[in-house]
Amino acid sequence: MSTPARTAPPARTAPSPRAWAVRLGLRRGVTEFRHMLRNPEDVGWNVVIGIGILVYLVTQRGTTVPGSGGLTLPDVALPGILAATVLFGMVMGPAFALATEVEEGTVLRMRTTPRGTTTYTVGVVVSQVLGAVPMLVILLAPWPFLLGDPMHQGPGGWVAVAGWLLLGTLAMLPIGIVGGALAARPTRVMLFVMAPVVALAFLSGVFGAQTVPPWASGAVQAFPLYWLAHGLRSTTLPAGAEALELGGAWHPEVAALVLVAWAVVGLVAAPVVLRRSTARQTASALADRLETLLRG
Repeated sequence: MSTPARTAPPARTAPSPRAWAVRLGLRRGVTEFRHMLRNPEDVGWNVVIGIGILVYLVTQRGTTVPGSGGLTLPDVALPGILAATVLFGMVMGPAFALATEVEEGTVLRMRTTPRGTTTYTVGVVVSQVLGAVPMLVILLAPWPFLLGDPMHQGPGGWVAVAGWLLLGTLAMLPIGIVGGALAARPTRVMLFVMAPVVALAFLSGVFGAQTVPPWASGAVQAFPLYWLAHGLRSTTLPAGAEALELGGAWHPEVAALVLVAWAVVGLVAAPVVLRRSTARQTASALADRLETLLRG
């Protein structure tokens, strides 16, 4: 009696180089986030800034915003503060980190690995998205106890808030990657990235759309910061608060489209700019720069 032949199990398909690079990038991002949590300086910075913002707003909880129907300054300012937190975290952090790694040669060594740019970009995205969570928790967790419930449209609005923050993160993070790659040195980031970001935050009405200068109202609407704050305000503030907005109405669909456009264009452009910036580097140029730094 013959026994039936056993069929060999199907061979596993090897992951594509891009999928493997993405997987390595995910691991890199999670590892960098763990390192951040173990770094007292990083954790302390988030705590100090978060507490400082809360202390200021607690002192302003008796200040009402004219034309808002009795809303306090903290109520109106919270969405803009969250948007600004995403902006500074997603732009300044990656820009300084990338410029430092360019100067130290980390990005140059990345060229020697297959799909190294993809791995690096995914790692930056994951680490920075996770890195923004502690600051957001520090701002939001004590808010109901110090300033009252910030969600005027019901608990379900928190899901929308999470969606806006994620979309804003994806829209702003590539700006930091591109800025750091083009700056190439931390000292240049101060001038070419930090200065424009601070100016944009000042003009975009972080403490409410009513603080946007009339002459800048058109320009700020071309950037994601205003629309992220607008989307958050449309989710958290009650009916009637739209009178404070530019144009006097909510436009969450426009806000979502602008953020998606910035995210798509940025996530496509960031690896390209990163590859071109590393292509201009050579080992000899890096050695000369390091020697100059050591002499200085």
